[in-house]
Amino acid sequence: MTYKSFLFASLTAITIAGCSAQYRNHGYVPPSEDLDGLIIGVETRDALMDSLGAPTTQGVIDGGNLYYVRSRFKQFGAFAPQEISREVVALTFDAAGTLRNVERYGLQDGAVILLDHRVTETSIADQNIIRRLISTIGGPSASQFIK
Repeated sequence: MTYKSFLFASLTAITIAGCSAQYRNHGYVPPSEDLDGLIIGVETRDALMDSLGAPTTQGVIDGGNLYYVRSRFKQFGAFAPQEISREVVALTFDAAGTLRNVERYGLQDGAVILLDHRVTETSIADQNIIRRLISTIGGPSASQFIK
């Protein structure tokens, strides 16, 4: 085997391996056997957290609902990852902390929801650069604040 053919074979193998699909799993959902054994009206919130494990997120109100979320992502090479499956299990409770309902949702049942939005909205976007420059003329300067 010559050096050029070895180099060509190596580059081909690396290219093919780089383009193969990569899968990532995020989150946790209790097994179906555990969820099927839940008794509505009997199970309590604290007992379920002990037996099923910590939820992905909880309701805002103290003693609120429990939500378990699991997602699977697929990525090819340098392309953005694509969510191929999502499972959400929602356990709702009454005011006394007793299990009221178990609901399951999949990727087909929902839409992407932004849970945390940390961008401050400004009015700069609707002004052009000339208007912004002119609006700063005559404004306070730093020397006015320093004594």
